[in-house]
Amino acid sequence: MAQIGKDISKAKTLLEQGQLVGIPTETVYGLAGNALDPDAVALIFATKNRPDFDPLILHTSAMDRVFDFVKEIPKPLDLLAAKFWPGPLTLLLPKKEVVPDLVTSGLDTVAVRVPSHPLTNKLLSELDFPLAAPSANPFGYISPTKASHVNDQLGEKIGYILDGGDCEVGLESTIVGIEDGEITVYRLGGLDIKAIKDVVGEVKVMTHSSSNPKSPGMLKSHYSPTKPFILGKLDDLISEYSSRGVPFAVLSFCKSFPFLEQSIQIQLSKGGDMNEAAKNLFAAMRALDTMDVSVILSELLPEEGLGRAINDRLRRAAVQ
Repeated sequence: MAQIGKDISKAKTLLEQGQLVGIPTETVYGLAGNALDPDAVALIFATKNRPDFDPLILHTSAMDRVFDFVKEIPKPLDLLAAKFWPGPLTLLLPKKEVVPDLVTSGLDTVAVRVPSHPLTNKLLSELDFPLAAPSANPFGYISPTKASHVNDQLGEKIGYILDGGDCEVGLESTIVGIEDGEITVYRLGGLDIKAIKDVVGEVKVMTHSSSNPKSPGMLKSHYSPTKPFILGKLDDLISEYSSRGVPFAVLSFCKSFPFLEQSIQIQLSKGGDMNEAAKNLFAAMRALDTMDVSVILSELLPEEGLGRAINDRLRRAAVQ
């Protein structure tokens, strides 16, 4: 298994050697490699078993360094960067030739963000190159929010995981670009749409894609447990699967079901707090996936604030 620690110098050396490192961000843990080294990028795809038509996000330490690999930041996106970087915002920008086509799946735009996690931001500030860092999990599975999650799934394939504790946000970054003159949200995430609208006005929200996505995180089926994940009204689902004698576990927003064993149910936020629910989502899905049950029953959250992004992940987890 991989070594886990807080040694930035060790992580830096491995990355400079073309190896991969697990890194913490405020959103989820990433599987990081030198974004300007095609061999390191290819290793990311191979390690995750990720299809090469799904683009990657570049991570760097500060806004002024973005211009090392993008041609420009259009004014509306510049306003968002000034407001929300460092943070859970990714911008889709016109790339320079220095960015390998493998990173962008041949597109002329590249997804970029400045993460706010202090450990990773310090690492990025000491590197001469940006990091490509998709979520540090096998492709299509639940994103990791702890160093141990990374080790459980990829520890035999990488040498080091930088341990930054539990991820503060717990959902991937929100991806924003401009398409046909409209500010477009390509992926709902840890930055609330309302906060974006407060800066740039109305936005278009894209639905996910089943193939050849225009940005990372648009595939229809993703973030999935290994067990069937069923969405609906929990009272009805519990009644149905109980009557059928099918062993199940329950993931709810805040409701507890006293007639069920506590060991087979998880509430994302007992107080109904969206931020807490987002932070707990992926860890809860992982915990339920390890239980001795046949299916996981869940429900959608209110379509408000981060509830929209959480529901996006739940719907994609439920695609069979």
